[in-house]
Amino acid sequence: MSDDANDSPTKLVRGLTRLDATMIVVGSMIGSGIFITSAESARLVGAPGWLLVAWALAGVLTITGALCCAELAAMMPRAGGQYVFLREAYGQALGFLFGWSLLLVIQTGTIAAVAVAFARFLGVLWPTVSESNYLVHPLHIGGGYALSLSTAQLVAVLLILFLTITNTSGLKAGKFIQNTFTFTKTAALAGLILAGLILGWNSQSAAYTSSWWNSSANGWNPQVAQPGLETVGALALAMLLGRAMTGPLFAQSAWNNVTFAGGEIRDPGRTLPRALLVGCSVVVALYLLANLAYVVTLPLPVIQRPPNSVATATMQSAIGPRGTILMAIAIMISTFGCNNGLILAGARVYYAMARDRLFFERVGQLNSQHVPAVALVIQGVWAALLTLPRTVTTDTRTGAVAYGNVYTQLLEYIIPADLVFYVLMVGAVIVMRRKAPQAERPYRTFGYPFVPAIYILLALLLTFDLVYLAPSTSGIGFLLVLTGLLVYLVWRRSANQSQTP
Repeated sequence: MSDDANDSPTKLVRGLTRLDATMIVVGSMIGSGIFITSAESARLVGAPGWLLVAWALAGVLTITGALCCAELAAMMPRAGGQYVFLREAYGQALGFLFGWSLLLVIQTGTIAAVAVAFARFLGVLWPTVSESNYLVHPLHIGGGYALSLSTAQLVAVLLILFLTITNTSGLKAGKFIQNTFTFTKTAALAGLILAGLILGWNSQSAAYTSSWWNSSANGWNPQVAQPGLETVGALALAMLLGRAMTGPLFAQSAWNNVTFAGGEIRDPGRTLPRALLVGCSVVVALYLLANLAYVVTLPLPVIQRPPNSVATATMQSAIGPRGTILMAIAIMISTFGCNNGLILAGARVYYAMARDRLFFERVGQLNSQHVPAVALVIQGVWAALLTLPRTVTTDTRTGAVAYGNVYTQLLEYIIPADLVFYVLMVGAVIVMRRKAPQAERPYRTFGYPFVPAIYILLALLLTFDLVYLAPSTSGIGFLLVLTGLLVYLVWRRSANQSQTP
């Protein structure tokens, strides 16, 4: 078993500095979520105070998770990151299930979603790019699904393939793009915050015209927010607060991606913990400030149902019509840089799996530029394909047909299962303290064991909440993960046979 390419003609090169690692953390986190998802969260909780609480609780999960992950990352700075942590703590099968889920939908689905977000906002500048401007009209394939190729989908595919090819040319090119776009989009997000807090602040905003904590006083009805919900009062609000955290958690996800490239980071024992803690803290703070800017700039109904995105509406209110253009450019920069980080990091997991003989042998090889090119290509092709299927829904009253995106549906399915993987990773800190007490730990989790306990408790409560509120989607998500067990048995058997004389 090998985590790095130490027995191959080329090896992974530790070419990522502390700045590069921090930029991967920040750049992978800041995508399109902060500009869009607050609308759904506000609809679910019905008050500006609870909107900020949803983002704050998601931030608590992110920071406590990063504090725990930092110990594992410094202890095991290898290609694959979280895959390696789960493998070492719980065994190869669980590590494989994580990697399988990552390739099947978590990483690739996120790449597809971010690429289409890029295309949508390119459409603001160039209306020809649209999800309804078809090069290949939807071909219905049954079961409520169709295949299509719109100009927006084509742009998304080209973006994924461009960044994939760029990353195969070497780590230097990938980190240059990452650093450049992360600096730019962080500045753009800061600009949005300043515009909202300084120029947009007004007496007609949710901060002044809506009750901060009494959702019912704002016209909130839990049965409307969550059809079929039978609970009322404080319990209903608590349950919907949990579901309102889904968007913030999606927006704050991928902070663990830097661990996937652990085999390419210089002085990882010091670099990885600092990159995780600094990167996550900066993003969580920016996200809270951005939502405060939304609340002091826009009325609550506009936050809940913005004409385009809540960020665009904020910029329009603060600086006028040109705010739409500026926000579209900012989101394009943000999604471009985010996808580069996701593509760069994700391929290292499949590379590590192949080194363990749990994936195609060629995926575990490096090209002449010391990067896992085959893993990058497989990830890029699958992510590009995920942009093509569409969900089909028909309005029963009007008969109008609407087309959605399959990857969005898949991400909804997988979020509870993904939370379980995060819980297991945090739990791995406790397991490894018992399993390998003498192992070198350049960094030890601050506040241990209380910090891991806080994360595990909050994440499990949220998982149970999501499973209760959306049992069918959650169940499908867990089934998608469990399909990896069959695949694991096949690869394990194949690996054993190849080792038999």
